[in-house]
Amino acid sequence: DEVFTLKLIRGKWSYCSKFNYNSFSVKTTRYLYSRMSNNNNNGNECSSNNKKFIFASCQLMVTDNKELNLENAKEKIIEAVEKHKANVITLPECWNCPYSNACFPDYAENVEENEGKNAPSYQLLSSLAKEYKVIIIGGSIPEKTGDNKIYNTCFSFDKEGKQIGRFRKIHLFDIDIPNKITFKESDTLSPGKDFCLLETEYCSIGIGICFDIRFPELARVYQKLGAKLLVYPGAFNLTTGPAHWELLQRARSVDYQVYVATASPARDMNASYNAWGHSSIVNPFGEVIATTDHDPSIVSAEIDINYVDEIRTNIPTINTLKINSESMTIAD
Repeated sequence: DEVFTLKLIRGKWSYCSKFNYNSFSVKTTRYLYSRMSNNNNNGNECSSNNKKFIFASCQLMVTDNKELNLENAKEKIIEAVEKHKANVITLPECWNCPYSNACFPDYAENVEENEGKNAPSYQLLSSLAKEYKVIIIGGSIPEKTGDNKIYNTCFSFDKEGKQIGRFRKIHLFDIDIPNKITFKESDTLSPGKDFCLLETEYCSIGIGICFDIRFPELARVYQKLGAKLLVYPGAFNLTTGPAHWELLQRARSVDYQVYVATASPARDMNASYNAWGHSSIVNPFGEVIATTDHDPSIVSAEIDINYVDEIRTNIPTINTLKINSESMTIAD
């Protein structure tokens, strides 16, 4: 019956929740408010004095050649480190695999089997993180498990190449816009049940994948846990992309006073699914501070944790919220 648990992953704590959006998990809410009340920094935590760091989003061209996709990822990660001086790097959603239900099973990797040694995408990111002493948020890859399920999963690694987080996409992309786009991830993929907060030397980072950005409840949980940066690898399309991609990033940043970073695949008009691109970084005041078009590129910007604190002090929505999410009543 537990709705909120802590998992120890390779020596580091990761926060995991099995929450119900219909009730917004009373137990989870109470725990989060308890954690807030014991924190003297407005619910914000940073595990070191590194208040500024460089974040980079790699927008990659994804092909049906998995080996080529891995080479492209390696090239961009190295470029992000050497040219952009990045401390934290993210890749796009489904960077090792075409975004297609037909492809997910064939490109999926079993990370739990043989300690991930038979998972080339996983091993690549781990080795690059260790070699270049950088934190890598691994976009997402199809992950298969021993019970024959496939997840859309983001693995994250610290500067020693150790896994510090695993997030399985919670809200699957099942949409039908007549005469424009129909896609149903649930035909192949299973939804995740846990959320993932990365406790890094720079700040706490909350992870979501693509469609998850449409659900503010997830971002709210991360804010309660002290996140100052939310990262959403995503592959919005040519219908929803121009309408909602930037809008949602700015909404999450303003609502929860956090930096928001996204990474999209580059656009390939010859593919069955056409990504919008436009990877971006948005500051906690809702300003887009770095973005690009639809071609392969790297987007980078300085993340200033002091600025998050400043915004939260100047516009104190965290501590002045009057709506009680347990009873859905308005406080006196």
